[in-house]
Amino acid sequence: MAVKSIDDISGVQKAAVLLISLGPERSAQIFKHLKDDEIESLTLEIANTKSVPAEVKDMVMDEFYEVCLAQQYIAEGGIAYAKDLLDKALGADRAKEVIGKLTASLQVRPFEFVRKADASQLLSFIQDEHPQTIALILAYLPSAQAAAVVSALPPEKQADVAKRIASMDRTSPDVIKEVEAVLEKKLASLVNQDYTIVGGVDSIVSILNTVDRSTEKHIMETLEVEDPELADEIRRKMFVFEDILTLDNRAIQTVLREVDNNELAIALKNANEDVQKVIFDNLSSRLASMIKEDMEFMGPVKLKDVEDAQQKIVNIIRKLEDSGEIVISRGGGDEVVV
Repeated sequence: MAVKSIDDISGVQKAAVLLISLGPERSAQIFKHLKDDEIESLTLEIANTKSVPAEVKDMVMDEFYEVCLAQQYIAEGGIAYAKDLLDKALGADRAKEVIGKLTASLQVRPFEFVRKADASQLLSFIQDEHPQTIALILAYLPSAQAAAVVSALPPEKQADVAKRIASMDRTSPDVIKEVEAVLEKKLASLVNQDYTIVGGVDSIVSILNTVDRSTEKHIMETLEVEDPELADEIRRKMFVFEDILTLDNRAIQTVLREVDNNELAIALKNANEDVQKVIFDNLSSRLASMIKEDMEFMGPVKLKDVEDAQQKIVNIIRKLEDSGEIVISRGGGDEVVV
């Protein structure tokens, strides 16, 4: 690989050199986040790369560092802020070149400036907007921030906004720009010109998992009347079996008293080690040994049977929470009665 400058190397070649330089363990972690076609292209390029001259490796690593630095600055304060800092760090010409390469493919999320706003400040900006506008803005925000806003909305708007987030799919960039214009003075982001996928059931589940219990209950009760199928889908995703790790020992013991031993053995068959450990730690040594023996002797179990058993336990957990016998830790500030 004989090159005179970094611009003589293609993007795939740069990526291959970077992965080779990082070593197999780090590269394996990166591969987990790539698409199949990207993995195929990189694997082929790496296989065809017999050796990497030290100067090429240095050029690639330097550019990678500069790009990472630029992305960090952009995340902290936007394009103008990043360019100002890069001017000081790399010089004006190099800074302009790095920013230019990034902006060709960089996607800065809409409403980025809102992420730095306090929930009460944000509420004052959007509470009088149409529920669809509120839903669009909240769908782009971190779950904790969106949850704080949802909790503070009038009750009659909470379920409406939640339903609109859950049913949101693709939003035209023109619509996003129009909504951003309402908050024009604080806007400091770029809009991706492709249709942006945002919202959906997973988005509202993440928000509802963070709001306080009373807000969640009000929204779910309203959705169960207006859209039972959507409410059921949301409820199934709100607390998964692995979330049992978030319960304290007392709550886990309360749950286990309600669970059939055979169902528990099946549910643990495909559970990770952390979940198995916390379950066994909250059983008597005799019962834990029995469950382990059952798991060993039952042989292979269909994945559907495992998932069904785990869902039954999740349903028990939700039932116990509804009755007030256990508390599921939330980020929305549940009231605690002592």
